[in-house]
Amino acid sequence: MANTRKRPYSSIVVDGLQKAAARAMLHAVGFSSEDFQKPQIGVASTWSNLTPCNMHINDLAEATAIGIEDQQGKAITFNTITVSDGISMGSPGMRYSLVSREVIADSIETVVAGQGFDGFVAIGGCDKNMPGCAIAMARLNRPSIFVYGGTIQPGKERRDVVSVFEAVGQYASGNLSEIELKEIEATAVPGPGSCGGMYTANTMASAIEALGLSLPNSSAQEAISDKKRLDSLAAGQAVVQLVEQDIKPSDILSREAFENAITLTIALEGSTNAVLHLIAIAHAANIPLSIDDFSRIGRRVPVLADMRPAGRYSMSELIQIGGIQPLMKTLLDEGMLHGDCLTVTGKTLAENLSGVEAYPETQQVIRPMSNPIKKDSHLVILRGNLAPEGAVAKITGHEGLQFTGTARCFKGEEAALEAILDGTIVAGDVIVIRYEGPKGGPGMREMLSPTSAINGRGLSSDVALITDGRFSGGSHGFVIGHITPEAFEGGPIALLEDGDSITIDAQAQTIEVSLDQQQLDTRRAAWLKPDAYTDRGVLAKYAKLVSSASLGAVTD
Repeated sequence: MANTRKRPYSSIVVDGLQKAAARAMLHAVGFSSEDFQKPQIGVASTWSNLTPCNMHINDLAEATAIGIEDQQGKAITFNTITVSDGISMGSPGMRYSLVSREVIADSIETVVAGQGFDGFVAIGGCDKNMPGCAIAMARLNRPSIFVYGGTIQPGKERRDVVSVFEAVGQYASGNLSEIELKEIEATAVPGPGSCGGMYTANTMASAIEALGLSLPNSSAQEAISDKKRLDSLAAGQAVVQLVEQDIKPSDILSREAFENAITLTIALEGSTNAVLHLIAIAHAANIPLSIDDFSRIGRRVPVLADMRPAGRYSMSELIQIGGIQPLMKTLLDEGMLHGDCLTVTGKTLAENLSGVEAYPETQQVIRPMSNPIKKDSHLVILRGNLAPEGAVAKITGHEGLQFTGTARCFKGEEAALEAILDGTIVAGDVIVIRYEGPKGGPGMREMLSPTSAINGRGLSSDVALITDGRFSGGSHGFVIGHITPEAFEGGPIALLEDGDSITIDAQAQTIEVSLDQQQLDTRRAAWLKPDAYTDRGVLAKYAKLVSSASLGAVTD
């Protein structure tokens, strides 16, 4: 049984005669007298039945609690909010998605610190609750483990939710009937779990595992599987051992650990959102990390995973051949990972990978180092007179490496989507969606609806899209987001006009508008800052606090 030295926080809350009232309250929720001598371990469940990503997470939380109590800890489960990107996408509700990352981190911090938990397990499924959990772990710096809720199984004909977004574009172009669209809608999302490609959820689950905050292979399990339930049980058991050994996130989250996460994200052809979220997690951990680190690491790390959205395979198919562990072992053997980083197993990354077997020789999901999909990173940090503080491009090689076109400017996503669907947008256009940044949106909405409509209309090779907003991990094509400074702050993207010539060069890592500085200065002098989207509520608070996207869009 744990002693007081292993209960550094709960002992302050419940020990001594003067804490009788606190114990009385806890008796009412099921504590026995013996439980007060055990380390109290929180289980942060992001359960909600508003999205398939999280609808099963209470079952995983129950398994985690069993694991905690198997090791003589006392489990206490609590919930956070979640916002479904897939449901809110393309609507005003999407403004709340990135905001929810901060609310989730704040709520976990509030409960764990307020109740005096000695450690905790955080379980996340949808895009923002995963980095939200990791931010809370870094802030609190108490023994803790992250459990990924797991990926969804593929729908009929290997469909997923992105298939539906792209079907809308096919319907608009006359290449799909209403009956066919309805059939895709009804069969693409078959049950619980996060979106099935290497979209943001699977990207961040993999990155968090590479950081060392999850048990091995937690990121590569289906939501509805015995392995995922056992992973949750094992996390509960392991976190009690972390409390006993006093292993905290600060012992795990080093600069080298973040370099490991970036390296794996690149090899997996992961979401652009990883740039935003990893910088935010590093900020919470007081680890210096910038967008330029992605460029530096990206020059030496190849893209190896032929995964959706740009590639062919789903996360379930990666799971079938062994998950991400064999890929990590390959990267370690090639000297691309720091093997001496500590993880939540209490062992180093190299020790965790020592017994991992290689992928089957016949598999085609992960390319060999000798035959990469792209010899360097698909995540390209661009700068130029259009983005002096940086922008993030997702250039997989399928789109080409350079694009020059004519600006078509839109204030907000809805106007751009309408122009794509009604045929206004034509080959050679650079679609400019602005006033969607962290402050101007506010909330930096994702642009999956426009990019999917572009692909559905067959324009993905013929147009580019740039924005101060973000892209879903399901987006592909010649797309550039996170343009900073954002339009609401008077960045150059606010000064563009229809007809301006824009050149994007992934090799030179530049994004330029063919205007000289005098022309930009003249336009800036005439620019008027628009009114804020709202002056009340959580969006207004967020807009006042949030930093630039190039700094992770953090609020502290």
